[in-house]
Amino acid sequence: MKIVELDEVAETEIAAVAGELAETQNSNRERRLMVRVDAKRALVGAGARILFYPTLLYNVFRNKINQAEFRWWDQIDQFLLLGAVPFPKDVPRLKQLGVGGVITLNEPYETLVPTSLYQAHGIDHLVIPTRDYLFAPSFVDINRAVEFIHKNSCSGQMTYVHCKAGRGRSTTIVLCYLVVFKHMTPAAAFEYVRSIRPRVLLAPSQWKAVKEFKQYRMGSALSPSGDAVLITKEDLEGYQSSSDGHSKELTVVPKMMRTKQPMIARLSCLFASLKVSGGCVPVTRQLTEARAY
Repeated sequence: MKIVELDEVAETEIAAVAGELAETQNSNRERRLMVRVDAKRALVGAGARILFYPTLLYNVFRNKINQAEFRWWDQIDQFLLLGAVPFPKDVPRLKQLGVGGVITLNEPYETLVPTSLYQAHGIDHLVIPTRDYLFAPSFVDINRAVEFIHKNSCSGQMTYVHCKAGRGRSTTIVLCYLVVFKHMTPAAAFEYVRSIRPRVLLAPSQWKAVKEFKQYRMGSALSPSGDAVLITKEDLEGYQSSSDGHSKELTVVPKMMRTKQPMIARLSCLFASLKVSGGCVPVTRQLTEARAY
């Protein structure tokens, strides 16, 4: 009898040690993943800083010599402009066009117009700093942006969405807006925008964000509780800080499987409150307009 009991104790201890070892390996794997993501962001960020002014000058030069084909911004629909980083002199022109809100996807070193100048012209400014070239905004920030556009369109105001060149980061936001509020597929939305602004180009992470954002929205709407938020690796990539300039630290939260709850816990759920969200969908017509100098 004692031999059997000792064997059972030994098996229990071995299982416990194996479980701890597995948890340690998972934790080490997550730390290595975070290190790789941080290294990638740092390397791309350094390159983006070096290339910012040369590529900006190139875009200005192309726009000056051929405005018809290399427009600074394009009108995607009645209440939406997509384009490159504006200069301070562009703000009055944007106001004349009916722009009531600007979404900036640039990092601070890329931003040429301060929020105070927009506010002086009665324009709301949403800043979503996102690293250039390979990164997409987080799903949370994409959702903020598309709701910002939707709010302005409901009040009859245009929104100007821009990054440095109006090709990748800003196009990601515009496509997500068209997918959600115009009920387009990602492929149809991309072809539509490219027919207006031919030089749009998405990085793989940006295209993935567009394809997965609608599922994210549907999952958020159907979730019975808004207390838990899953932050994925893609959300971490390119996410820098909020518009107030204070940095935010994000960590990877592993997806947890639901386990069977005791009867008492199930009964306690009857007293939990429910949250319900809703929204409206406007109908707008499609227009295009080139920048005039």
